[in-house]
Amino acid sequence: MSFGLIGAKLGHSCSPRIHALLGNGDYRLLELDESALGKFFAARDFRGINVTIPYKRAVLPLLDQVDERASRIGAVNTVVRGPDGCLIGYNTDFDGFQALCAYAGVELSGKRVLILGSGGTSQTVRAAAEAAGASEIRTVSRSGALNYETMYGLRDTEVLVNTTPVGMFPDNDGCPADPARFPNLAGVLDVVYNPLRTELVARARALGLPASGGLPMLVMQAVRAHELFFGCKVEPQTAARVLQTIADERADYVLIGMPGCGKTTVGTLLAEQSGRRFFDLDAEIAARSGRTAAEWIRTRGEDAFRAYESEVCASLAAESGAVIACGGGTVTRSENMRRLCRNGTVICLTRPLDALATADRPLSADGVAHLYKARRPLYEAYADLTVENDGDPAQTAREILARVRNRKEPL
Repeated sequence: MSFGLIGAKLGHSCSPRIHALLGNGDYRLLELDESALGKFFAARDFRGINVTIPYKRAVLPLLDQVDERASRIGAVNTVVRGPDGCLIGYNTDFDGFQALCAYAGVELSGKRVLILGSGGTSQTVRAAAEAAGASEIRTVSRSGALNYETMYGLRDTEVLVNTTPVGMFPDNDGCPADPARFPNLAGVLDVVYNPLRTELVARARALGLPASGGLPMLVMQAVRAHELFFGCKVEPQTAARVLQTIADERADYVLIGMPGCGKTTVGTLLAEQSGRRFFDLDAEIAARSGRTAAEWIRTRGEDAFRAYESEVCASLAAESGAVIACGGGTVTRSENMRRLCRNGTVICLTRPLDALATADRPLSADGVAHLYKARRPLYEAYADLTVENDGDPAQTAREILARVRNRKEPL
């Protein structure tokens, strides 16, 4: 192959899509065992290669040259074959992390920085923090004196950076640290990009802190790699457009609202219009358990139904690039919405109460108005957008799509 990415596990990589948007359609994924690295680089059968976990350090002795910055960091993530066949290693993660700081509005100059993790990406973050003029940089490891128990003694920490895979798909509930226990925090950065907003980022934002997941870093390191591959300059507006496109494609559209407001109908149309997969939470519950939501509630009670609903919701929330139609009461459990918000824009569908369908909806039997009064504050609290579904469902779907695409939500 001419261009591509090598690593141990690449099943969820979006690098080929990023490079395609940059104009390089000849970019491939290649999973390699470490025993095959030497043979791969000895063959030199490529023009440019990106390197990811766990080989960013292992490739160093296989190269002819390593640029000064990558050598200082001790990790390479981009290799270019020169005109003479010489293999030259670079670290474009450094550029990507600088872009992540700028995107999130997190300043490192003069700050006390705490880095979670001690791998290759941690070394890159340390180098970037040093270059930015951080006043103090400390690294947390599992087995060192500064570990995940003792780190909370560093109450003067101002910037927290996660370079570990904790919180990454499929372990989306994972969180490597509690930002609330660092009273002087001014910003939180997480290099994990799947999900778009990790639990760590969500907790930081709930505290009112600037925070971002790692997608800007991923895209901007790819931009710099593309420049090295082709000896060109990518304009900032092009890079910004690629980042927004990737973010839009990976995001979920999550529909909430009262039972009978049309979430399934509109969601199906929205999925067709946006080229996304469609999941109906109630239908998934029925398919997996053999019981409809109504049967669950009638035979086993609402509490049992809600517990099972949360299990199914957790698996759907881990999806990327999907439309998810929730049940009317999905919002009543905060863990459901916390999970759905990680990758999703939440859209609340509304419809006049007298137009809501109530057939085979046992919780609506006691009165739709009573149910709406109880749930309305939750719908309003979780909704990023609210859309009236009182006409043509296809037009409602088009309105949602237009409004979501015009909404620049931070990553």
